[in-house]
Amino acid sequence: MKIFDEYILPSGVELKNRVLMAPMTNFLSNEDGSVSLKELDYYARRSGGVGAVLTACANVNAQGKGFEGEIGIDRDELIPGLRKLAASIHEQGSKAIIQIYHGGRMCPPHLVPDNDTVSASAIPAEREGAKTPRAMTEDEIEQTIIDFGESTRRAIEAGFDGVEIHGANTYLLQQFFSPHSNRRNDQWGGDVQDRMNFPLAVVESVKKAVTVHADKPFIIGYRLSPEEREQPGITIDDTLQFADVLATQDLDYLHISLSKFEQSSMRDANATTPVIKQIQHRVGHQVPVMGVGSLYTAEQVEQSLETVPLVSLGRELLIDPDWIQKVKSEESVQTKMDPEKKEEVIIPEPMWTNIMSVPNWIPVKE
Repeated sequence: MKIFDEYILPSGVELKNRVLMAPMTNFLSNEDGSVSLKELDYYARRSGGVGAVLTACANVNAQGKGFEGEIGIDRDELIPGLRKLAASIHEQGSKAIIQIYHGGRMCPPHLVPDNDTVSASAIPAEREGAKTPRAMTEDEIEQTIIDFGESTRRAIEAGFDGVEIHGANTYLLQQFFSPHSNRRNDQWGGDVQDRMNFPLAVVESVKKAVTVHADKPFIIGYRLSPEEREQPGITIDDTLQFADVLATQDLDYLHISLSKFEQSSMRDANATTPVIKQIQHRVGHQVPVMGVGSLYTAEQVEQSLETVPLVSLGRELLIDPDWIQKVKSEESVQTKMDPEKKEEVIIPEPMWTNIMSVPNWIPVKE
């Protein structure tokens, strides 16, 4: 099976197979952003089978904290806990990649200093109760770019094998790329090319940190959401132009955030070609493309690997942490969450209540 083929990333890091654990918010870190024992157990339970584990997003500064119980990577005092997290993944035999991000206007005000949410422009998200953020100053933008680099240094010092820059799911990097949230008329806004400036500066900062601090190959991935529903919003054409540029940045992969692997455009009802195929066709010869989205069975994953070289699994590894091992030994995998197996699959509170309370997000055994 293709699933179990080894894969060498452009940096030279070798993955033992083609399946990674997708980054998923777990709400398990301590209030100060330090890694908790529950979190170590949760990740250890899901490591070992996959080629690499992508952790939940970790905020690069205090202004970017978007969730209760979120991992922090914004202060050196957090490195010892991060080191334990990387080690808990390594001990099971998987590579460890930490996702670094800033929540921007999506941060709940009570989680950030002075309730002061920021974004590219003072435009609220189109959701109920959304607060209008403050447009970031030039100094704040420059500092945030530095913060992504410093967070990469901490990831290196903690023993991670890589970082994934979170440019998807409506958070700050996407907010700068989006014509909805970015109405700036300085160097950080404008047409589609100019709206790339901030995320590309972050990529450059991360690369510099790797050059200075890493003494062995280190993975740099970039996650993006290919479209937005808002008007104006990110279009497939915008994303293909952005992918063209990202493909020249010496990245290890582009991780395309989709709810369904094979979905076509959510902006164009007449579109039939899957978004992932468009991106793979456009840049797959230059940079590895990773897909994700509602892939529950080995057959579905194997089929997806006909399109892209790498796949990440999220909900599937919540339901069945032994998914890879079972596929390898030809055992049947669980595709629906069994509420009675909560202890066995190690999904501690408050994560269990949070994920089970989202309607239809996770298939549940009757």
